[in-house]
Amino acid sequence: MSDSRQCPAVLIAAPASGQGKTTVTAALARLHRNRGRKVRVFKCGPDFLDPMILERASGAPVYQLDLWMIGAEESRRLLWEAAGEADLILIEGVMGLFDGTPSSADLARHFGVPVLAVIDGTAMAQTFGALALGLARYQPDLPFAGVLANRVGSLRHAQLLEGSLTEGLRWYGGLSRERGIELPSRHLGLVQASELNDLDARLDAAAEALAASCDAALPPLVSFARPEPVSVTTPLAGVRIGVARDEAFAFTYGANLDLLRSLGAQLEFFSPLHDRELPDVDSLYLPGGYPELHHQALAANAPMLEAIRAHHGAGKPLLAECGGMLYLLDALTDVAGVRAPLAGLLPGEATMQKRLAALALQVVELPEGTLRGHTYHHSLTSTELEPIARGLSPNGGRGNEAVYRLGRLTASYVHFYFPSNPDAAAALLRP
Repeated sequence: MSDSRQCPAVLIAAPASGQGKTTVTAALARLHRNRGRKVRVFKCGPDFLDPMILERASGAPVYQLDLWMIGAEESRRLLWEAAGEADLILIEGVMGLFDGTPSSADLARHFGVPVLAVIDGTAMAQTFGALALGLARYQPDLPFAGVLANRVGSLRHAQLLEGSLTEGLRWYGGLSRERGIELPSRHLGLVQASELNDLDARLDAAAEALAASCDAALPPLVSFARPEPVSVTTPLAGVRIGVARDEAFAFTYGANLDLLRSLGAQLEFFSPLHDRELPDVDSLYLPGGYPELHHQALAANAPMLEAIRAHHGAGKPLLAECGGMLYLLDALTDVAGVRAPLAGLLPGEATMQKRLAALALQVVELPEGTLRGHTYHHSLTSTELEPIARGLSPNGGRGNEAVYRLGRLTASYVHFYFPSNPDAAAALLRP
């Protein structure tokens, strides 16, 4: 069997956040999917909301790539597997192209994937070319595919932007600033895909607009090397894990769920919002999400709150991340000052803030082992509990998140990436 696989691939990046990377990536995915191609999309760095949109656009699962949190070898495995089944691989970058350590540029360089730079052309003409040239030449060893303009005002505007390009930079086209194309957002990023009733119409409109202005040919072939084989054990064989999944709790990495299944677990999804009882499970996993948008409804579902308390009272494992942790506190207050009492398993309360409270990659030394992940939240929590551990950020970012433990309950703002230490993840959820 060959040691490498080839597949057309491109990494969609930008000079900053807010330039429209997700809109463009989704438009490209839907455009090629509508032309009968199998498209696999990845997202650089920790993110839950963009992948929801990109899954709808491509019709295939979206996983994260990152040289630190996911690791170079695991990222290589994901790309190699995708190259074996896809006609096109798209990777959406994070923040600005060179921002962070590691950056989107670092990932592109490591795997030899050419960069397609998306630049917001609003209120810009010839300066577009200077910005494009800087992105292309700032790091001479960075593979660069070309430039695509977003939020273009007119055909004449697009011509001005294209005409500003120098040194043979390729023009990939321009996406107009039509209101029916842009994807709405809120404080943590994009609105969840399930909340957009017209999402498919938006994606199709964006794909059509892109097709009318750009060359939809496939990008260059990229060779992805075979990863090292991974040994598989099943420490969770026969363990039934209840996973919260609904409008309030939807921030789960697909790789986390895949790993739990590969370790032998049987996953049972349930809704703290709508279900009145828990499924018959040995352990519970409460991921993050938007509990602050549904805290009154969560508080009103008394049977579910009592079932969660009974699960904990029976000494069964319970892992709660970010929004899942907020659900277990005494109460949660939203930005309007509306307070709702919740599970009361963790003494303390949380209050939503209008500004970001923490954003950072995290590595945490737990008794079960070291896990990597990230933190991103707009709430502040007050509690008298003493943490069993605190996270550290490799970039020195805001965070140092506390991890709390009461019996078999483990709770933190950190969203853990389970494949970073499968044994530790299994230990947290094993009865």
